[in-house]
Amino acid sequence: MSQTLLVEDLHKRFGSGRRLVWANDGITMSVNAGEVVGLLGHNGAGKTTLVNQIVGLYRPYSGRIAVDGVDVVADPAAARRLVSVQAQENVPITGISPRKAVELVGRIRGGRRSAMRQRAKGLIDALDMGEWADRPAEKVSGGVARLSAFAMAVARPGALVVLDEPTNDVDPVRRQLLWDEVRRVADDGAAVLLVTHNVREAERAVDSLVLLDHGKILTKGTTASVVSEFGGGFRLDVDVARGAVPAFPDGWGVHRHDAAHWSVSVPEGGGVEAAEWATHARAAGQIVRYELGPVSLEEVYVALTTEADETRAA
Repeated sequence: MSQTLLVEDLHKRFGSGRRLVWANDGITMSVNAGEVVGLLGHNGAGKTTLVNQIVGLYRPYSGRIAVDGVDVVADPAAARRLVSVQAQENVPITGISPRKAVELVGRIRGGRRSAMRQRAKGLIDALDMGEWADRPAEKVSGGVARLSAFAMAVARPGALVVLDEPTNDVDPVRRQLLWDEVRRVADDGAAVLLVTHNVREAERAVDSLVLLDHGKILTKGTTASVVSEFGGGFRLDVDVARGAVPAFPDGWGVHRHDAAHWSVSVPEGGGVEAAEWATHARAAGQIVRYELGPVSLEEVYVALTTEADETRAA
């Protein structure tokens, strides 16, 4: 796969003196053609600042950004022509319908009228937007406006597609349709940078990910490699019978949320033991329900950011 986006040792700062903030602090990452890379982080982690530099709205303090070999700082106009963006805020399209907005963006980006008409129809069908496709944009819901913004961004995608929180306000059913379409855009050859704070969704949608916190990369790689690097293992959630105190095996990390709900960290390789223990505990009446699964990316992200916060405070 060819490298479409390259970010090397990128720094961006705001303010000065005691008010100096490094919004991006030494970021190095890449996105290849045909790949979906998730840029994950809480509000204020530096995600949107990075995106604004990629599209040429901010100039880096130092470092390099290239899109399809074009240096963003040296030739921002050429680089922007290679990028399609769905911004965090919806683009106002008052006075026209979602269908017309998608067609117009496709034509602005060089598509033929007939081809863009078919492309708009295909996206509207794929995202199940037909009921609202021809209504004035000011009369559709926030979720439909968000779907329209996504469709506009991918109407005629550039070499790099940047999606900043694409599922905000979108209902669960159409959210899954949107993820399917993101995958299709990448399979057709675009590099996709997915910017989000929704770790659970990103875990299922991306090929690899970059975890960002206070402008720094905490870790990056595939979901499996990041979780494995953290230690892997399993999480057992149990609902405890009234008055019971389960006897958990030694070596498990036990956390009591309240009298009825406990969560347990089970070491790598302990999945079978955990399932057997939970089955016997339920039969013995110690617990009334249990759920066993691998450690999630969200748990890893929370642990890493907590550790980073503690390190900064020390």
